[in-house]
Formats: sequence, structure tokens, C-alpha cells
Amino acid sequence: MVNTVYHQAASRGFADHGWLKSNHTFSFANYYDPERLNFGVLSVLNDDFVEAGMGFGTHPHSNMEIISIPLEGDLEHKDSMGNTTIIRNGDIQVMSAGKGITHSEYNRNEDIPVKFLQIWVIPNKKNVTPRYDQITLAPEERHNRLQQILSPNQDDEGVWIHQDAWFHLGKFNQGHQETYSLKKQGNGVYIFLLTGSMEVGDFPLSKRDGLGITGTAEITLKAMADNTEVLVMEVPMTL
Repeated sequence: MVNTVYHQAASRGFADHGWLKSNHTFSFANYYDPERLNFGVLSVLNDDFVEAGMGFGTHPHSNMEIISIPLEGDLEHKDSMGNTTIIRNGDIQVMSAGKGITHSEYNRNEDIPVKFLQIWVIPNKKNVTPRYDQITLAPEERHNRLQQILSPNQDDEGVWIHQDAWFHLGKFNQGHQETYSLKKQGNGVYIFLLTGSMEVGDFPLSKRDGLGITGTAEITLKAMADNTEVLVMEVPMTL
């Protein structure tokens, strides 16, 4: 039996810290909704806006897979493993926090903001050795197709994490249709629409809407406008 959970963009939690504006699809920090704790092992989906010259000071994480997807601007990352990097649109960043790391993230530009997605996935292994990875993908590879950006497998396209999850990005022309087949039985799919408009099956989505789907082996995505961008996240539903 197919089940869906719909999260309209305007229904998300919102935090305004001045230098940071963040929309929370799921409960996070001071935003708490018992109906929106997670979607399976997908526990955080934050849509962040960081003002020029500002950022997150050094802070700790443990036993979480943390994925960052930059949308606009440049974000500087530093961590306790000795990494200092810049991530920008087209990059995918992943940290396996494992037994514990600290890191900071700053917008080093003095004139433009940074927009990025911060996503947390609960891992299937605890207390692993912390790990950092960052790759640059070709955006043209997702034109009218779904480009894999994350999987459980080190040898596959994209980054990898300690979980049976697969993420894809797509950018479609109006009218383009894609069918996504799940990689693992029992998983669910969470669709997050970055731009444009889309029908998932018969369900309409607008910019920044989210739709979780379980109980099906495949889903159909149809762009209803040009430059429709979508993030498709397949995740286990059992914590």
C-alpha cells in the first residue's frame, strides 16, 4: 500500500538568527513538531542562507552522516581531521561523524550570501572512524536525467555513506518525465523540489515542497515547468 507524507514549503520550521536563516523540514534545534521528527533515517533537511562574512563556529558531531549540497556561493569548511576546503555549487560534501568530530563552516565572501542544503542521515554503523569527502559533479549530467550523487558503495558515482541510501539530482525541461526505481526493498523515497514545479504521480509539488513516499517500488516524476530541479533521497525506513 502506497503511503505519502506531504510537507508544504511554507509549513517548515523557520529560524532567523540574523546571519543565518534556516528552514527546517524536520524538527531541529528550537523547532519541534512531534509529527515531523524524521522520514526513516533521514533526520535533518535544512535549507540554509548564510550572510556574507558569517558562518557556523566550531561545533561537534557524532554518529551521523552529514551531507552538504551548496546551491549558491562559496562555503569554507574546516574540521578536526585537518581538512580546510571550499564547497560551491556543483560540489557534494559528506562527513561521517562517527566517534566524534568538530568542524566550522563560514561564508568567506564579503558581498554575496551562501545558500546550501544540510542533510543528516542516521548511520547503520556507530562509532566509525570519522571521514570527510568532497567531490565535484558535472551539472550537465543531470539535464533531463537523475544523476546519482550518493550511495552506500565506495565505487559508485557520487559520495558514499554508512547507510543503504541513494541520492539523485535532476534538472528537467517542462514535460520531461523520469521513473525512479528503488534500489532496496522496504526503502522509502523523499522528494524535495528545489525549483520549478512537478507532479509525482498525480501529486503536485511547488518550489521547496517535500513529499515522502513508501510502499512502492517506483515513482514517476514529471516536470511541469522548465528548469525544474529535484533532489530524490531513497532511505531505509527502519531506524
